[in-house]
Amino acid sequence: MHFIINKETLNEALSHVSKAVSSKTVNPILAGIKFAVENEEIIITGSDSEITIQTILSANNEQIEKIKIIETGKIILPKYIVEITKKLPEEDIEFLIKDNFTVIIKSGASEFLLNGFDAEDYPNLPYINPEQFFSIESDLLKSMIRQTIFAVSTVENRQILNGVLWQLENDSLKFVATDSHRLAIRKATTSNNTNLSFSNVVVPSKSLNELSKILDGANREVQVTIEANQILFRIDDIILLSRLLEGTYPEISRIIPQTTKTQITLQTKELLAAIERASLIAKDSKNNIIKFMTLDGERIEISSHSTELGKVTENLFNCKINGDSIKISFNAKYAIDALRSIDSSEILIEFTGALSPFVVKPLDHDKTLHLIVPIRTI
Repeated sequence: MHFIINKETLNEALSHVSKAVSSKTVNPILAGIKFAVENEEIIITGSDSEITIQTILSANNEQIEKIKIIETGKIILPKYIVEITKKLPEEDIEFLIKDNFTVIIKSGASEFLLNGFDAEDYPNLPYINPEQFFSIESDLLKSMIRQTIFAVSTVENRQILNGVLWQLENDSLKFVATDSHRLAIRKATTSNNTNLSFSNVVVPSKSLNELSKILDGANREVQVTIEANQILFRIDDIILLSRLLEGTYPEISRIIPQTTKTQITLQTKELLAAIERASLIAKDSKNNIIKFMTLDGERIEISSHSTELGKVTENLFNCKINGDSIKISFNAKYAIDALRSIDSSEILIEFTGALSPFVVKPLDHDKTLHLIVPIRTI
């Protein structure tokens, strides 16, 4: 293996693939990064067996001046290759394999002699049919992740809730996340040219967090392929492959209220600011509890108290209240997370009673829905 590569190009690729490498892996070979040099491209891969990130750098077209392939080959290099390449002095970096998987790395007057490992020991990636996919814009996908992932459970005893449920029918894509105390739903329209459909695909939150980082930057097309227990995302020259969570996601339609007794329209930012202030006191309580109540049919009172810190009361007058009066308590963090994820300026909150889950959704569209379970207080 012998090639020369532009430092910036290499560092950008390594910044992506290194996120999938874990020092805690049970397979020591996965603690390294795989370099596979072929006739016209360099394939760099990182994996922890649950997530695999791969970057394909082509030595033609716009990359021709940044990559020069002299001899093909492959090797596993330790993860600290990332730190080495960041600090090399010149714009061009040369890699050359010597005997016994030793690699010479040159840049200007600097030269490293690095011990590598046999790439034949690296696990093969599962085959994913590249023709069966649907497409979605990266900005939209990133937004859908942001608007649901906060509701994923962090408790490991119900692993299926540690991910976001994906459902696709025709061109309609839906994300669902819940930790049993709150629920977030986001819907969108996609380009589904191959007529794919699925209903119980649960993508781990860890994989979606890493995907979200890759999606930063200019808006691009993302191709998504699902096969067996794997999901593959292709964004230009980057591939992220993730295992899916096993099991059946709980049916959530039955917990969404079909009727309402109280409807309140509010300014999103105004309500968010009031709850954030109230939570400064509520944080001292066991469940970060705040109280929400309607008064005189024309204003909202939000309050919280703490034996140690004191009490806070917020009044909101810029609201529309229809239906029965309501007095309800809930976790401030759940409300804050939901409100921060909503991009619309106004929201509609629907209540069915003080002990029943309530719904928060944008006033101007039906693509987003949040449900919060109240807390019983005496």
